[in-house]
Amino acid sequence: MNAPPKRVLFVIPGIQGGGAERLVSTLLRHLDRSCVDPHLAVLEAKEELKQFLPPDVAVHSLKSSRIRYALPAIVRLVRKIRPHVVLSTLSSANLAMILGRAWFPSGTRVLLRESSLASVSLKDQHHPRLWEWLYRRCYKRANAVICPSDSIADDLVTHFGVPRAKIARIYNPVDVKAIREMADRGGNPFVGDGPHLVAVARLSREKGLDILLAAMPAVLARLHGAQLTVLGDGPLWSELRDQADRFNLTQVVHFLGFQRNPWSYLRHADLFVLPSRYEGLPNVLLETLALRTPVVATDCPGAIREVHALSEGMTLVPPEDPSALAQSIIEACRVSRQLRSLRKPLGAGLDRFDLKNIVDEYCVLLSS
Repeated sequence: MNAPPKRVLFVIPGIQGGGAERLVSTLLRHLDRSCVDPHLAVLEAKEELKQFLPPDVAVHSLKSSRIRYALPAIVRLVRKIRPHVVLSTLSSANLAMILGRAWFPSGTRVLLRESSLASVSLKDQHHPRLWEWLYRRCYKRANAVICPSDSIADDLVTHFGVPRAKIARIYNPVDVKAIREMADRGGNPFVGDGPHLVAVARLSREKGLDILLAAMPAVLARLHGAQLTVLGDGPLWSELRDQADRFNLTQVVHFLGFQRNPWSYLRHADLFVLPSRYEGLPNVLLETLALRTPVVATDCPGAIREVHALSEGMTLVPPEDPSALAQSIIEACRVSRQLRSLRKPLGAGLDRFDLKNIVDEYCVLLSS
């Protein structure tokens, strides 16, 4: 007789936005219901959630503006539905789960997913020493910590004392078939000869979009028709637009905000640019390579080198160097246009990010 599926509560502030949110929605769509009975807790269960989730996922609203205010509601929910596993992602939710687990029913497993290189990313937080102290105290108390790259796993072990035995390295999944279908469905969104550059990122310091804007005047001096399209929202929206204005880039840099189908932009771009100061394992990078679009990325702390080792379609440049970034963009665009018909996908290395393989790894971990 088969064992009943394990009830799993996913906890995340919201489901629309960055890579962590997209990972959770992907898992909720594809996890085998014979091994997992999925529930989702979010700060506010808004109507538009339905478009990201299958109808059988039980969605629980915490009715709060911040995770730290939602801790009592999380404890009440866990005690009510009594999940076998609570899985959270993003640092605020992860710390809340450890702080609240003393009030969870006995035997509840708590799994954390860490998506960033914490020793670097926490320096951008208010009160970074407090965050680092909390990481050292809390993360080792989880039943397991899921890391989407070896670099993130090593970082938690080295800097925060998480036992290696508690680390589960599971890559982010790439649904190649789905993103290629979406890319084709959108058609070519660009107007003009280009070359067309695309950046897809949260508009925040770690993504380094200010470095890319600083590189654009040199790019335009050599590639007169170049256009840059930036997809994403974030706290630096106004600041980055002001920077573009100071560099006289308002006619060539287009801030389009969040797009439900970024893949049509990635498919038809001459080049994807990732100018980050640090990264975890950016899904958009894997998806871009799956769409056979060339990439220029900074050789920043994180998993970029792990992906670069698998790909012929990536050029790495030093971080925080607009001149080097501009030169690599110029060279990559020229090669891209000459070899457009010969673009190659990521290749056999993409298999390790295969959707089914990754979902199966999560099923094994959640049902154990």
